[in-house]
Amino acid sequence: MSGPYLIRGSVSLPEAELMWRFSRSSGPGGQHVNTTDSQVELRFDLAGTQALPPVWKERALLRLAGRLVDGTVVVRASEHRSQWRNREAAAVRLAALLAEATAPPPKPRRATRIPRGINERRLREKKQRSDTKRGRSGRNWG
Repeated sequence: MSGPYLIRGSVSLPEAELMWRFSRSSGPGGQHVNTTDSQVELRFDLAGTQALPPVWKERALLRLAGRLVDGTVVVRASEHRSQWRNREAAAVRLAALLAEATAPPPKPRRATRIPRGINERRLREKKQRSDTKRGRSGRNWG
């Protein structure tokens, strides 16, 4: 691996908690695919990890509930011919997934009123447009 994969800040994926599995890939590579285990399946035990702060862990468990299998996140990569590049792709994908899942919720929107002048201007322009279109009809021509 090319080093620790940062999730956010100083929190990174611990190499000891990553479980790798390799199998034959159906992706690109021709006959080479039939002889090498280039597909990568990366598992990370989200429910049992100590690497994430408790708040992040709770947030990730809620947001990834549909993806978890017994508290474990599974990511597959088979788009490259080499196992090494697929390992890199799977690790980066897992780090991005966890970064998104542990992100703090967005600030709630503060309700605002539309200023009266803006509303009046909109209605005035609408009335002018209506008059312009009404003037195009041929009813009053003779």
